[in-house]
Amino acid sequence: MSHTFNIGDLVAQFLHAIDTELVFGIISVHNIPIMDGIARQGGIRVVMTRGEMGAAHMADGYARRSGKLGVLVSSTGPGAANTVSGLLEASFASTPLLHITGQVPRKFLGRDTGATHNVRDQLGMLQSVCKASYRIERAEDALRILQQAATEALAAPMGPVSIEIPIDVQKQPIPQSDAGASLALPPMPARPRASDADIAQLAERVRAARRPMLWVGRGAIDCGAPLQQLLDRGFGMASSWAGRGIVPEDHACNLGGLNGTGAPEVIAFYESVDLMVVVGSRLRGQETVDQSLALPSQRVQIDLDPAAEGRSYDCAQFVCGDARDVLERLVAALGNYQAEPGYREQFANMKQRARQAFAGTLGPYAGFAEQLRSQLPRNAVWARDITVANSTWGNRLFEVYGPRDAMHPVGAGIGQGLPLGIGAAFAARGAKTVVLSGDAGFMMNVCELWTAMQEQLDMLLIVMNDAGYGVIKHMQDANFGGRRVYGDLAPPDFALLAQSAGMAYRKLDRADGLAEAVAQLAGAPGLAILEVDMLAIGEAPPYFPYQKS
Repeated sequence: MSHTFNIGDLVAQFLHAIDTELVFGIISVHNIPIMDGIARQGGIRVVMTRGEMGAAHMADGYARRSGKLGVLVSSTGPGAANTVSGLLEASFASTPLLHITGQVPRKFLGRDTGATHNVRDQLGMLQSVCKASYRIERAEDALRILQQAATEALAAPMGPVSIEIPIDVQKQPIPQSDAGASLALPPMPARPRASDADIAQLAERVRAARRPMLWVGRGAIDCGAPLQQLLDRGFGMASSWAGRGIVPEDHACNLGGLNGTGAPEVIAFYESVDLMVVVGSRLRGQETVDQSLALPSQRVQIDLDPAAEGRSYDCAQFVCGDARDVLERLVAALGNYQAEPGYREQFANMKQRARQAFAGTLGPYAGFAEQLRSQLPRNAVWARDITVANSTWGNRLFEVYGPRDAMHPVGAGIGQGLPLGIGAAFAARGAKTVVLSGDAGFMMNVCELWTAMQEQLDMLLIVMNDAGYGVIKHMQDANFGGRRVYGDLAPPDFALLAQSAGMAYRKLDRADGLAEAVAQLAGAPGLAILEVDMLAIGEAPPYFPYQKS
């Protein structure tokens, strides 16, 4: 059958030209020309998800693990609305993501005629959760807007960008030569470069410090080498929960995600730290109890976004620039600087005490992080949902060894861990992907199990089943007189669920059996579910700040 080159084909050619490997989404009435173009173009794998929400989170997870642009294609109206959860989370996590969606024919735009999938202001809806949103209304603008949107998604600070293309524009024929001389992206905008004076002042502050420390976020994801050099000079280090593994967390002076809240030993040690250098982190409310955590009083902040200065905590100096460039120049400027003798050993000892003390608050789950870590390869991908297990040992005690090995919903949305993990599994490059979820969150995107099955992914899914919203119950105990309402859920039969998806399955009903169960399930390739029966093992104790006063 003959075919006339159209805007849908141009979109496909553009995605191929910018080295897109994967597109996540669902084919629908208002994106068929784009999907048809991708299929005929070849060279791009389309992951057919079961929902647009799952697709958006998968594109996010793929981008976080791969370091590349995530690409999502959805339909219009309800389909576009379903992506909002994932686009919002990508905004929280500063994930580079390109969302391409359809739109009703141009003659119906803004007229509220009841056209299929029409909404009053789809572009505004997408703009509310994205870094930017655009509409292609003319064929001659298509390539320029595609290039602009992808560039903006990748430009720091990164984030999701949406493009809507009316269906009549997608079908519009254009000469193939009109695709332009080059489909490649234009040069990326230059990142801010800190002045020599800023670096000199920063180096002077560090040389004056005897007990310095780093707090690093995801904005420092490519800074492993200079951060390691600073640790070699005696710095201590903690990370945000989104910035884990930039330096391997088995380093004696890296606290990882055990960064203070709920760890009295860490908070007490902060009192002796005379300089904290915050690199590429928002110091988010979840990790600082809405910025009430008492951090060392002398703080310096490094960020490439000028709007970050003093956004959460004030600072004695703000250095605006690319984190890696700033840190490399700082290391060079420090000469033979070393922290106070004995500081490194004190920090390492504090780390061990803090880990042991925190594990001691977890009741029957005290050993879960070490049991699980002992049975997984060093490069395992560690994806977590928002659940009690993640907020305790998952975020703070399970060690992460690579900068792109861990991810969780930065915006604290429940149910997003499973599709994040599925997306990451496509970029795992042979590493096992492990997803930690609660029973309630797991069910929010359970349909995507069949996406993972169809794509034959290598994943272990650990479901902490307490038949309800465990953390909500802890909040009710602490603040609402123990009135536990609306928190009990009837979970599915996970054995039958696994069987229906052709997955290996095991149920764990004793705390000391985790390592054995993981060894059995993770030792073989493919999909597996490990259900942890918390009703048999025991309720997870509440953690700070949800203990009863």
